[in-house]
Amino acid sequence: MDNTFDKKHGHELLKKPQFFFGMLLIMSLLGYVVAKGGVVSGIGILAMPIVISYVYLIFAIPNTGIIGIYILNFVAIGIVRYVKGVPLGLTIDAQFLLIYLALFFKTFFHKIPWANAKNDLVLLAAIWYGYALVQLVNPEAASRIAWFYAMRSVSLYMLFTVPLIFILFHKKKDLELLFKIWAILSILATIKGIAQKMFGVDAFEQAWLDAGNASTHLLFGKLRVFSFYSDAGQFGAAQGHAGVVFILLALSQKRSRRLKIFYIIAGVLGLYGLMISGTRGAIAVPVMGFALYTVLQKKTKLVLMGAIMGISVLVFFKYTTIAQGNPTVRRMRTAFDPNNPSLQVRLANQRKLKSYLASRPLGGGIGSAGNWGLRFTPHTFLANTATDSWYVMIWAEQGVIGLWLHLFILFYILTKSVYMIMFKLKDEEIKGMLSPLVCGFFGIMAASYGNGVLGQMPTGLLIYSSMGYLFLGTKLEKENLAIKAKEQLELAQCNK
Repeated sequence: MDNTFDKKHGHELLKKPQFFFGMLLIMSLLGYVVAKGGVVSGIGILAMPIVISYVYLIFAIPNTGIIGIYILNFVAIGIVRYVKGVPLGLTIDAQFLLIYLALFFKTFFHKIPWANAKNDLVLLAAIWYGYALVQLVNPEAASRIAWFYAMRSVSLYMLFTVPLIFILFHKKKDLELLFKIWAILSILATIKGIAQKMFGVDAFEQAWLDAGNASTHLLFGKLRVFSFYSDAGQFGAAQGHAGVVFILLALSQKRSRRLKIFYIIAGVLGLYGLMISGTRGAIAVPVMGFALYTVLQKKTKLVLMGAIMGISVLVFFKYTTIAQGNPTVRRMRTAFDPNNPSLQVRLANQRKLKSYLASRPLGGGIGSAGNWGLRFTPHTFLANTATDSWYVMIWAEQGVIGLWLHLFILFYILTKSVYMIMFKLKDEEIKGMLSPLVCGFFGIMAASYGNGVLGQMPTGLLIYSSMGYLFLGTKLEKENLAIKAKEQLELAQCNK
C-alpha cells in the first residue's frame, strides 16, 4: 500500500532532472513562438487556457456559445484596431461551428429539438444561402476568396443564426437575456462615442483614420463618431436600431420599474449615438420604426399623433433652418435635400450599374463590390463603383435575380410578423417584446437603402435573431400564458 506521506509534491518535483528539462524545453518553445510571431503570438499563448475553457463550456452548455457570439459581434471590429493580425470575424464562424458540433455530439445522449427548426423561416434562410452557392459558378465572379469572405455576412450568418434560435435560444428568458446584453453593449458603444466626440480619438483610432478613413469621418473639421464599430454609418444605424427597440420596450414594460428605467437609458443613449455619428441615412431607423409601431397599436389617435410627429420632423429638417449652426443638425438636414451632391453621385453610380448589369442577371459575383472588391479584385468595374446601399450592393453582386429574391424574403418576414402581432397574438407582454423587434427590423430595412448596414456587425446577427423570435411569437405566448397560470394558481393556494 502506497504511503501518501512518501509521495513528492510541488517544488520537490524540480529535483527530478526530467521534469526540470521538460519545463525548460516547453519555456524555450514558447519563447521561440513569441519571438517569431510577436505580440499576437504572446497574447494567443496567454489566452489559450481561457479559449480551452470556453470551448469546453460550449460543449457542456451550447447556449454559452450563443452569448459569446452576441458579445463578440459588438466588439470584434473595435478590438482589431488595437490587436492587428487576429481574424476575430472568423472566430464568430468558428463559434457557430463549435455550437453545431456540440449539438451533434449531444444528440447521442440527449434529445435535441431539431424539429423546431422545421419551418418556413429556416427554409428561406437555406434558399438564400443556396443562391449564394450558385454565385460560386457565376462566370462574372473574379475571386472565389472574395466570395468566401463576403458571403458570410450576406447569407451564411442568417443560415447559422436562425435555426439556433429555434433549437437552443427559444424561450422568453432567452429573449430577455438578449435584450439585456444588447442594451449594455449599446450603452457602452454610445459612451465610447461620447468620449471620442469630447476628447478625440486615441492613437489606434487615429491610425485607422490615417489609413484612408479620415475622408469619410472628418468632415469640415468635425469627427463623425464611430465608437468601436466598423464605421460611423454602422454606428449610427445600430444605435438608431437600439433607440427604437429599447424605447418601445420601456413603453411596454409593466413588471419592473428598474428595467423600464434601464431600457429608457439605453434607448435615449442609442438615439443620441445616432445623432453624433453624423449618419444621415440612419435617421430612417427611428422614423420608420416608430411609424410602424403606431400602426401596430391599431389606435387611430396614436396613428394621428405619429403622423403629426413624422410631418413635424420632415418640416423641421426640410423646410426650416432652425439649429443650422449645429453641425450634427446641419448634416442630418442634407438627407432631406434632393439636390444634395452626395445623393446625385449615388444616383449617377446607380445609372452606371444599371447599364453594366443589364446583361448580367446574376450580377458580378459576391465580394466583387465594396471593400472586398477593392481588396481582392481592385482592377474591376464593380470594385471601383461605390454601391453605398445594402440593396444596391446585393443588386451589383447578385444581379436582379438576387435582389428580387432578397426583397421577397425580407418583405415576407416583415408581413408575416406584422400580421401575427396585429391579429394573432393576445398576450400584451409578448406583443410588447416582439413589437420593438419588428419595428427595429423595419427601420433597418429602410436605412439599408442609404447605407450597407443590414448584414454588418453588430446589426446583422441582431436582425437574424429578431427574425427567429418573431416567428416564435405564438410559442412564446403559450409559454408566457402557462407561466402566468401557474403563478395565479400558486398565489391562490397561498391565499387559502
